[in-house]
Amino acid sequence: MKRRCSPLVAAVLAAALLAGCGAGSSTQSSAANYEMSSDAAAAQEAGGVESALLPEGSDATAESAQKIIYRANLEMESTDFDTARTALLAAVDENGAWLEYSHLSGSAEDRDRYADYTVRVPVDNYSAFLTQVGDAGSVLSLNESAENVTSNYIDLEARLTSLENQRDRLNELADKAETTADLLEIESQLSDVQYQLESYTQQMRALEGQVTYSTVEITLQEVATLTPTGTTFGERLVDAFGGGWNGFVLFVQGLILTLVYLWPVLLVIAVVVVLLLRRGPRRPTASKGRKGSKPPKSEPPTSYGMTPPASSDEEPKPKY
Repeated sequence: MKRRCSPLVAAVLAAALLAGCGAGSSTQSSAANYEMSSDAAAAQEAGGVESALLPEGSDATAESAQKIIYRANLEMESTDFDTARTALLAAVDENGAWLEYSHLSGSAEDRDRYADYTVRVPVDNYSAFLTQVGDAGSVLSLNESAENVTSNYIDLEARLTSLENQRDRLNELADKAETTADLLEIESQLSDVQYQLESYTQQMRALEGQVTYSTVEITLQEVATLTPTGTTFGERLVDAFGGGWNGFVLFVQGLILTLVYLWPVLLVIAVVVVLLLRRGPRRPTASKGRKGSKPPKSEPPTSYGMTPPASSDEEPKPKY
C-alpha cells in the first residue's frame, strides 16, 4: 500500500524545491585573477618592497563591497640569517598576523640554513607587512595575485538565504502535519536542507577567512654572498667587488678552519719529512786498488812467422 502525502505538504515541498533550484541557478560564480611581479632591484632602491596591488594605508575592507583574496610570494636571502629571521618574526607580531606554516632546515656551521613560512596577514596590514618584511633582507622576487570572489560570495549568500527560508517553511509545515506519514516526509526533507545549510556555511566561512586574511609565502635563505640585484653597470660592478671580497674572506676562514681540524695529520707528516731529510741519500763508495800492485804489462805485438823472444824470467831449454 502506497503512502500518500496531503495536498498541503506536496505543495510546500514543491515550492521549497523550486526555490532551492532557483537560488542555485540565479548566479554563476566567476573569479577574476590578477597577477603582478615586482622588480627586486626597484625594491632594493626603495629600501624594501611595496605592494603594487594594495597601496600602503588603504583600507581594503572598506574600499568597496568587492570580495578580493590577496596572495603574495616573497623570496629573500641574507648573510646574517639570525637577524633577518628575527626581523621577519617581529613583523608578523607587529602586524597582527600569524604563522600558518613554518619550516627550518640547514645548520649554522655550514651556513646553509633555509626557512619557509606561510603567514596569514590581516588585509588592512597587508601592504605594511610586505614593506616591513622587505627591510629584513635582500629581496630577490615578489609575486602578488588578487582574486575577485565577489560573485562566489553573492552566490553562497543567495543559497544560504534560500535554504534558510526552506527550513522555516518546513518547520511550519511540521507543526501542521496531520498524519505520521506527513511528519516523516517533512523531517526527511528538513534533514536534507539542514545538511546543505551546514555545507554552504562552511564554504562561506572559508571564503570570508581568505578575504579577511591575506596569504603571504616567504622563503629566507642564508648565503655567503648576496645575489647582485643592481640594474646599471656601476651597481653591478659594486656588487661584484663586494661579492668577490666576501668570497675571499670566507675562503681564508674556511682554509684556517680546515688546517685547525687537520693539525694531527699535519704534525705526523711534518715528523716523517724531518726524519727523511736527516737520513739523507746514501752515495756509492768507489773500490780502491791494492797497495804496491803494478799494472799488468802489455805484451809486444807478435810478428807473423816469428817466435816471440823468451822472457828473461824463463829458464833456457837445453840443447841435445
